[in-house]
Amino acid sequence: MALLQFMTCGLPSSAVPASIHCDHLIQAVTGAEEDLKRSLVTNAEVFDFLESAAKKYGIEFWGPGSGIIHQIVLENYAAPGMLMLGTDSHTPNAGGLGLLAIGVGGADAVDAMTGTPWELKAPKITGIHLKGNFPEHGWTSTKDLILHLAGKLTVKGGTGRILEYFGEGVFNQSCTGLATIANMGAEVGATTSTFPYTPSMRAYLHATGRSPVADAADEAAIAGYLRADDGAEYDEVIEINLAELEPTLNGPFTPDLATPLSKFPILLQEKGWKDEVSAALIGSCTNSSYEDMTRAAELARQAKNAGLTAKVPFLCTPGSEQIRATMERDGLTAALEEVGATVLANACGPCIGQWKRPESTEENSILTSFNRNFKSRNDGNQKTMNFLGSPSVVTAMAFSGKLSFNPVTDSVSTPTGEQFKFTAPVGVTLPENGFESGNPAFYPTPNPKPQPNTPIVISPTSSRLEVLEPFESHFPNNEPGELPAMTCLMRVRGKCTTDHISAAGPWLKYKGHLKNISENLLITAVNDENGEVNVAMDHDAKESLEETATDTIPKVAQRFKARNQPWALVVDENYGEGSAREHAALQPRYYGCALIIARSFARIHETNLKKQGVLPLWLADKNDYTRISSGDKIQTEGLAELLAGSRKDVFLRVTKRNGEVLLIKTTHTMSADQLKWLQAGSALNHIRAQRQS
Repeated sequence: MALLQFMTCGLPSSAVPASIHCDHLIQAVTGAEEDLKRSLVTNAEVFDFLESAAKKYGIEFWGPGSGIIHQIVLENYAAPGMLMLGTDSHTPNAGGLGLLAIGVGGADAVDAMTGTPWELKAPKITGIHLKGNFPEHGWTSTKDLILHLAGKLTVKGGTGRILEYFGEGVFNQSCTGLATIANMGAEVGATTSTFPYTPSMRAYLHATGRSPVADAADEAAIAGYLRADDGAEYDEVIEINLAELEPTLNGPFTPDLATPLSKFPILLQEKGWKDEVSAALIGSCTNSSYEDMTRAAELARQAKNAGLTAKVPFLCTPGSEQIRATMERDGLTAALEEVGATVLANACGPCIGQWKRPESTEENSILTSFNRNFKSRNDGNQKTMNFLGSPSVVTAMAFSGKLSFNPVTDSVSTPTGEQFKFTAPVGVTLPENGFESGNPAFYPTPNPKPQPNTPIVISPTSSRLEVLEPFESHFPNNEPGELPAMTCLMRVRGKCTTDHISAAGPWLKYKGHLKNISENLLITAVNDENGEVNVAMDHDAKESLEETATDTIPKVAQRFKARNQPWALVVDENYGEGSAREHAALQPRYYGCALIIARSFARIHETNLKKQGVLPLWLADKNDYTRISSGDKIQTEGLAELLAGSRKDVFLRVTKRNGEVLLIKTTHTMSADQLKWLQAGSALNHIRAQRQS
């Protein structure tokens, strides 16, 4: 979608170095080779489009099977001290190399690609002081650290903040271990996470063929850069003694519900969950490094020697072609497969719902080393509970088959009836014989030059790709004014992530076709007025048109669009948490949404709404959330003055269906430039108008 937006700007190339990564469309079915072959056929038109755009604009193209964007970025592009933008919420993974890597929507990326100044509300800085090292038993890892921190901060505790880690505990971790911590900072809403430059970063840069970058970082560090200034002050400091941490599982249905492994059997009993694991999955952009895979392989070898095989489906996802090839050369792949593991393609796979699992509606529990575990996310089953853990814990539990198993203290029965206890895996930070590059076909041409005569491949009959049409401004002649009178579509109850707003899984194939993907708008959202999922009320339904009083949320939104009726949405806390998926902003805008009123917003999604010309307003009094209902008429007051630069407050005049009129105060975070986006109809409209003037 970022490319489709960039194409509308009329530029011959990107103003900054850029890369394209095809990691979202390989469905996990039988294994790496067959899954990749199948994906190349079923997604050919999407891959052809991406490759043609890369050639035309001089962008490095990492094709399907090359790996997950965040692992590739860490291996090839990340460098200490740089600023990086990426169109995925887990872009901060690159922070493992001591930089500021920030997840954004596609329209924000277009800012950078067009040379337009990119802005961000100045974040606060939370210092995370890491003391000491992990317990001697060896089962606690950086994944457990960030799972613990997620439980402490919650999914919105890092919103509007950069998490800056410091202390001796930082220097005791590997570079890829730090990347794991930075990756899951997204789960607490953090703008990004970063660390001082460490010897492990230097070693990783040398190992991945970037010695000149390491040398430059060394010089910068000697000069006093790439670390916090002496006497640096933080808005908040959190102290963590690593020696006190233990292996942790987070979930289900939210990544901030943290339970130490020693206490998990109690939770299991309290909740009445079955003490069963239905599948174990390791990998994803969070935990697919060589170090992670050597730990898993070490446990697999121990299990094999004890006569054990995995008791449940055990799926392993390498993070990149470099990791896959090195795993194969060093015997890690064989060790995993010998105990029943299936090694998947170098792609996101089940982590973002690309998993062809046998359909079921039964409650079950899976264990993963992923970063996100929202309802229905992995296999489409709302009753699948995903518990997040480290690759070591997930691997060990694959051989027990029980949620109550704790590898620190518990044993597993072998086929001969003996009791076997795993030894904590040590792991190898970097391969002794260096990284193996693997298949050269997976690598892009470095620094390609634009080929302006390359045609962009989009079929006019495609159901998966369409050229974007600019959104119209809400304001006649683009002059400052109030938003048009709106109808409230619905009031959304509780957690509403970008997965709720724009589902992933099978819908990902429509990411390049706004009309078709909009069919999934809010299909798993809960209507606060009736408690039902994917049900909206249409108080203006016409029997003559065979319209019913209730219908699915997309269907009612489509009716409003057909009537040219602008509409608004009322939402709860931390609306839009999770992925940077900008379709969650594009889809409501496509159907005519002009305003979203929230108790609070997640950072990336709020920005995405602004970019697409949807006004996000915060309720000054959160109790006013229940005062606005479906069918109410909403008008803004004070917006015209705000756009003209003479006022700050915006009120909402709400006319209830019974004629009662309410005046509700709101707040906002709109900057001067963002108000220009709203007035123009979108950020892209504003950029285009500037370039044409």
